[in-house]
Amino acid sequence: MHKIDFKKLKVVILALASLALCGRGRWITAWAQCNFPAIYNFGDTNSDTGGISAAFGPIPSPYGESFFGRPAGRYSDGRLIIDFIAENLGLPYVSSYLDSLGADFRHGANFAAGASTIVIQNETIFESGISPFSLEVQTTQFDQFKSRTYDLYQQATDPLDKTTLPRPNEFSRALYTFDIGQNDLSAAVRKLTGAQLEAVIPKMVNRFAMVLTRLYLQGARAFWIHNIGPIGWLPVATLHIRNQKPGLLDKVGCMQRLNRMVVEFNRQLKARVTNLRAELPYAAFNFIDIYSAKYDLISNAKIYGFRDPMKICCGIHESYMDVDVWCGQRAIINYTEVFGGSCGTADTYISWDGVHFSEAANHWIANRVLNGSYSDPPMPISKSCLTS
Repeated sequence: MHKIDFKKLKVVILALASLALCGRGRWITAWAQCNFPAIYNFGDTNSDTGGISAAFGPIPSPYGESFFGRPAGRYSDGRLIIDFIAENLGLPYVSSYLDSLGADFRHGANFAAGASTIVIQNETIFESGISPFSLEVQTTQFDQFKSRTYDLYQQATDPLDKTTLPRPNEFSRALYTFDIGQNDLSAAVRKLTGAQLEAVIPKMVNRFAMVLTRLYLQGARAFWIHNIGPIGWLPVATLHIRNQKPGLLDKVGCMQRLNRMVVEFNRQLKARVTNLRAELPYAAFNFIDIYSAKYDLISNAKIYGFRDPMKICCGIHESYMDVDVWCGQRAIINYTEVFGGSCGTADTYISWDGVHFSEAANHWIANRVLNGSYSDPPMPISKSCLTS
């Protein structure tokens, strides 16, 4: 009777495990870290690290005051969730693709731009104020970025010329992150009928899926997709509500109609991502329930050490006078110039400026989602290259 060599058997089992995962698109073992070399981000204001600022003019003070000590292209007093993603993965903050000065693209690029939408503007009835940098435009910018990267990398003869360029062979190993859609729904709820809204949501989901497929065909394999947060909470939407109708707000103070549309979009997007896992089997699609994480924070603000979630840190808002001086702006009130400045204690506020989260809130949310607690499949971002 032959003796079993357990050392050799262990080697064979490990090899088979590796081959099984390789068959799903990667040579990686189930217990390994993904070691992403870069992040490529697509989105709106929630993850814009300088796109709109570079395109249309700098964001004023006191934006950026809590962390950067100055405006840093972000609509917050400090870091965004995308910044905490980079920190978690041991990567530098992701430079905006539109920022021509001081940018370093060695470890990725950020194509997000404030007020961006999934569906391009001329295909909707959205009013002015929507960014021209739709998700499709951002993807086209990525196409150009990737092509130019390859050309410049091949042409470079001095190693120093390559220090700020991503490696062409690292695009397939990078993490592709998404946080977009709230501007589509915010504008649609204001402008469309119920029937029109029902038609817009599938169109948004289809466009999103087309972009994911397009990137997959170019070699992208690891996707980290945030659903839309509870935009019915945004204090700007409820600042001066009078004669409140029954059912307008939920028990937390959120606009129920807005949040219902968000929940329906999130349901359809998750179902489509599930289908994409079967259609594109060599990719890892991680669907993040950012809605639930944010709603938990808003619903239990005081338990988590924050103030009333409807309170705004930056700007002047007096409901009884219908006065609004937005963060960083100046206005004349009663013949006196006033400035929409900071409360000075942003770390206790969820809302920074009535529309965007404070750094403290972003940090709280990031801590909850990056460990996999709100992910489908449930795995931390460091392992999100693994297919389920």
